[in-house]
Amino acid sequence: MNIEEYFARISYNGSHKDTDLQTLTDIFQHHIRAIPFENLSMHCGETIHLELEPTYNKLVRKKRGGWCLESNHLLFWALQELGYDVCILGANSYEPAERAYTDEINHILLKVVIKGNSYIVDAGFGGAYQAWQPLMLISGEDQPQIPGIFRFLEDNGTWYFEKVKRKHHVSEQSAPSTGTPDLGNIRKIYTFTLEPRQINDFQELNTYLQVDSDNILRKKSICTLQTLEGVYALVGWTFSEMKYNYMEDTDLLQVTTFTDEEVEKTLKEKFNIVLENKLVP
Repeated sequence: MNIEEYFARISYNGSHKDTDLQTLTDIFQHHIRAIPFENLSMHCGETIHLELEPTYNKLVRKKRGGWCLESNHLLFWALQELGYDVCILGANSYEPAERAYTDEINHILLKVVIKGNSYIVDAGFGGAYQAWQPLMLISGEDQPQIPGIFRFLEDNGTWYFEKVKRKHHVSEQSAPSTGTPDLGNIRKIYTFTLEPRQINDFQELNTYLQVDSDNILRKKSICTLQTLEGVYALVGWTFSEMKYNYMEDTDLLQVTTFTDEEVEKTLKEKFNIVLENKLVP
């Protein structure tokens, strides 16, 4: 495993001499635009391993994506290699259907400290709730980015992460959209503390998510990738392309339903993924 091979995978050829915020932001953006958030392994009969070497081989050498446990672990390794002050944190995701946060930690993210300031770096949430830049860990301040406005709120050592949703303009040829958000809606994303974690703390979670039939990752094959304009998402047979701020405070959403053959083609053309085993969406 070497950092130059990782840089080639994410098409990063900038300087990495300084462990500053600009370098961190550049590397992070290349990472989220090259490495999809995806759970396709569990829908191809493959086992997901948490150790760094299989994660590196899958995401870097086989040019696959991964879920948060894999993508953020790889980014953690890369930032450590470069000399950043970085640690792993655990989070409890918000479940909109339940209107509550999960009881157990089910997500990992990274905290990076630069010149005394703490930043949250998370390359593993995917979809429309993926930040495009490191976020300063500060409570109650709006942090606008191209995907939307993000903010943290802190209460007694517990941090809450949320995003202000924009309206969606659904293109005419798309399938009807359901649940279009109202302007100004707040989407809760997850809650976390600053207790440092090790990747091995998530071994049980990694196993559980692959066998628990009730969790969304088992029910649906998901592959999302950030683009220069927005995000691609392939969920089951449904492909969505979102362009951020197509009109003021409105994102453009195009939705298409594919056949099995088109799913395979789309994975290759849009996500640069070629699977070794048969996908069952």
